[in-house]
Amino acid sequence: MSEKQTLPLLPLRGLVVYPHMMVNIDVGRDRSVAAIEAAIAGDSRILVVSQKDPELDDPTAADLYDVGAVAEIRQFLRLPEGVLRILVDGQQRAEIMEIREGETYAEADVHVIDEESVETPSTKGMEALVHGVTSKFEEWVKLSHKIPPEALVSISIMEDMGRLADIIASHLSLKHEVRQDILATIDVRARLHRLYEVLVYELDIMGIEQKINRRVRKQMDKVQRDFYLREQIKAIHKELGDDADKSADVDCYRTALAEGAYPDAVRETIEREIHRLDVSPAMSAEVGVIRSYLDCLIELPWMHTTKETVDMNAARAVLERDHYGLEKIKERILDYLAVRQLAPEQNAPILCLVGAPGVGKTSLGASIARAMGREFIRISLGGIRDEAEIRGHRRTYVGAMPGRIIEGIRRAGTKNPVFLLDEVDKIAMDFHGDPSAALLEVLDPAQNCTFSDHFVELPFDLSQVFWIVTANHPARIPAPLRDRMEILNLSSYTEMEKVEIARRHLLPRQRIQNGLKAKDIRISAGVYPVLIRSYTREAGVRELERVVGQLCRKTARRIVEGETPPIAVTKANLTEFLERPKYHPARQEKKPLVGVVTGLAWTEVGGDVLRTEVNILRGKGKLILTGQLGDVMQESAQAALSYVRSRADALHLAENFYETDDIHIHLPEGAIPKDGPSAGITMATAMISALTGRKVRADVAMTGEITLRGNVLPIGGLKEKTLAAYREGVHTIVLPQENERDIEDIPDAVRASLEFVPVAHMDEVLKVALYN
Repeated sequence: MSEKQTLPLLPLRGLVVYPHMMVNIDVGRDRSVAAIEAAIAGDSRILVVSQKDPELDDPTAADLYDVGAVAEIRQFLRLPEGVLRILVDGQQRAEIMEIREGETYAEADVHVIDEESVETPSTKGMEALVHGVTSKFEEWVKLSHKIPPEALVSISIMEDMGRLADIIASHLSLKHEVRQDILATIDVRARLHRLYEVLVYELDIMGIEQKINRRVRKQMDKVQRDFYLREQIKAIHKELGDDADKSADVDCYRTALAEGAYPDAVRETIEREIHRLDVSPAMSAEVGVIRSYLDCLIELPWMHTTKETVDMNAARAVLERDHYGLEKIKERILDYLAVRQLAPEQNAPILCLVGAPGVGKTSLGASIARAMGREFIRISLGGIRDEAEIRGHRRTYVGAMPGRIIEGIRRAGTKNPVFLLDEVDKIAMDFHGDPSAALLEVLDPAQNCTFSDHFVELPFDLSQVFWIVTANHPARIPAPLRDRMEILNLSSYTEMEKVEIARRHLLPRQRIQNGLKAKDIRISAGVYPVLIRSYTREAGVRELERVVGQLCRKTARRIVEGETPPIAVTKANLTEFLERPKYHPARQEKKPLVGVVTGLAWTEVGGDVLRTEVNILRGKGKLILTGQLGDVMQESAQAALSYVRSRADALHLAENFYETDDIHIHLPEGAIPKDGPSAGITMATAMISALTGRKVRADVAMTGEITLRGNVLPIGGLKEKTLAAYREGVHTIVLPQENERDIEDIPDAVRASLEFVPVAHMDEVLKVALYN
């Protein structure tokens, strides 16, 4: 019945070889190639056994099935990269007794089962079983069309029932486990029973496929033949029960609707959309749109608000902890919070924080949210040029989504968050619409209680949102939008404030970000002023934080390289941590000069000193302006020249000086664009000095707009300009008389070291600035 043999072992991935079956096998694993070579060197017989897990590269005895097939290698061919292609002929079943792992390949002791010697009684039951298997296989061949009907002739006359079962099993497209189960069934009667069950199952599956095909064909029209494949997929999904996913979604939406709080109009809309989703085909493109819409409606906080806790002492503590300086701004914010405590039902004001980059506008908004106990949401409006970014897209468009306002409210999960609209002065406008116009409805207290997003198409109440807007240039905010805001100006930080901010906030934050402990780095007090004066030039502290971060990174590197902490940073060794200083503050002239006046200017990064030079040249009366001056500044130069011409007699100038002399006005650092009217009196003073030969005081700086009559008009940014003059070592500042009230905003330490001369006319300027 069986005999014991020892054969080389060839594990197979996902393949089962039956007796009387010939198959090509590609072999690439080194141990498998060695086993084949050993078999070829012998009698060409080898044991082929299927792996339980086809993904294993180096299977052990536990990873192989117990029953395989003894096969004879009929042909072999060497392919590139060491791959062998062999043609094997299955001969007999074999049951593995023991596997021995050799150095190059594995061998197996097996009991070879000789089925020809096994007598299978031919009874009526056996004949009926063979007839049933044969007839079912004939049905399968006719339905599948996978093998030619002529093959049935040889099967019908076959007398070996075990061989009959193996040949039929080898033709069927079965799962790997089922094929191995048939191979492992030694008893022929049991094997035929198992094969009969498999054939019945396969025929049932094919019958379902035919049923699907018939259903699809009934749904098709003659003009819809191209629709055939799509309908077939739909019918398959329906037969397999894939509509269950959509039904589960419908149940989830209904549960959320029952548990949530929604206004009546919103609830009706959600119910209507759920019904649409329920009746829509699962493969319909409309299903995705309905789901997105329902997700948005259900997740929006239609009636949910965060409980506001306005404790003035706690709010003051939060603002003081998060920000150093900005005392007036903090007081204004606390005033608003006090009103919220007394009249919580009133609409919150729309605060517009205006200031240079890095002065803390965005972080101040987050502090206000913490002080009020509300959620905080921030969106950046810089560069937005599409109205749909604010109002959303209509659902008729592919990929439609809500606008940024509704999406922010959705993320917050409450209808009364603190909402920060960052960089509102950088909104653009093109053919897609004007986003700033869309913001009017968002920020107008009379309209935002019924804000309508194009995607949602239902009014949403934004009146309880605390709106905060930030900008660098308030003049660039559209007037209708600016009219709805309370403007709070955040001025530049003084040097003393920057030192405290660096010590209290910037150094601890950068130390944590760079993996340092408090004991690892020591920055002496004298280092911070050097960093501020020589390495940064800004109104805020953003660049200062980068420089402090660079010190921390250098310190981290020294510690990693073996230096013992703490690492001390002093004025003496500062250049070891940083490059050479970028700026040299002491640039003022030490002695009086003719035609050179120190002016004061305001830039996006704070105040700056603007040296103005004038030369008088023999020519034809041209006014030459250089230094990248903007239109407003060029007009100021023309106005200053007109004033000088009108005062020619009083200044003892030649009557025709403007016809015989060219006047060249130059503002150094010509690569930097400059504009604004505040240099008017500076250019007029420089021209008069150059024309009369009178020297200008080196310790005087000035700012103010000039008229044709010589009147001095007020300017903005006095605090920033004064701080720049203080930094440059100026002692006297000439300013418009109407700006005298702004002197109170200047820190006491700076104000005490400077002399302020308010003037109303150019004659007063000349008395202060020029030597007789």
